[in-house]
Amino acid sequence: MSLRDWFENRRNKQLNADLVESKISGDDLLKLWEKCYNCNTSIPQKELEQNMHVCPKCDYHFRIGARERLEQLLDEDSFEEINSNMLPSDPLDFVDTMRYKTRQVDARKKTNLNEAVVTGIGKISDWEVAVAVMDFAYMGGSMGSVVGEKITRLIEEGIKRKIPIIAVTSSGGARMQESCLSLMQMAKTSCAVARANEQKILYITVLTEPTFGGVTASFGTLGDIIIAEQGARIGFAGRRVIEQTIRQKLPSDFQTAEYLLKYGHVDMVFHRSGLKSTLEKLIRIHAPAKQKVNT
Repeated sequence: MSLRDWFENRRNKQLNADLVESKISGDDLLKLWEKCYNCNTSIPQKELEQNMHVCPKCDYHFRIGARERLEQLLDEDSFEEINSNMLPSDPLDFVDTMRYKTRQVDARKKTNLNEAVVTGIGKISDWEVAVAVMDFAYMGGSMGSVVGEKITRLIEEGIKRKIPIIAVTSSGGARMQESCLSLMQMAKTSCAVARANEQKILYITVLTEPTFGGVTASFGTLGDIIIAEQGARIGFAGRRVIEQTIRQKLPSDFQTAEYLLKYGHVDMVFHRSGLKSTLEKLIRIHAPAKQKVNT
């Protein structure tokens, strides 16, 4: 046995002994660390959570769920969810590799959500807002009939209360299992945004990693102010589809938030840590004079 093998065996024995002593399984040990997709750095989960799920080495923004996003953006204990019990149906009795109903059940178990968007009323630095946050973990954040309905109802609630409306997107686009019913949500949500515009209600969209398809083509890019999170990929069709269609190689930064800012498709690009303060400033600047006095 070589000296290297001897040390390797000794290290493995010690590691196994430590695992037995602490009663932590190998799988649990792996959960304590997260590898950055951008720079391959292994980061302790606690450190990543404290850093708002942003890599401390390369600043890569990890995807986060709707509940985590709400905790980051809204004042503590200020969020009241609305329309939480709306569930999707299966009008087409759709089956691909599995039944659509089965996919819905699996998605609910995986995310502990009833759909790919969470909507409700909350506060940002004491400013009341209507907010919708999409969750990519629920069937790729796809927009079906329930997602479109919840977002439409939220916008209508914002109009009713005369408060700013904020939509945080993360989606692969329309939900194919609902066919044309999902495509109809593009028109429905766009009409709701138009009504908010007519009532002079501030509508802000925050585009996060990733935002594509029907969400980009509807309420996602209709904001009075469009903010993109640093490094987020945003577009309609995917990069590979475009390259195959035009038969050209696209720039390395194509469809990133920074690329879209350069060509005027978004108004601002912000680091996750500065997002809440930015939203607060925008809301304060656009608030009616009477509302400013009251606050």
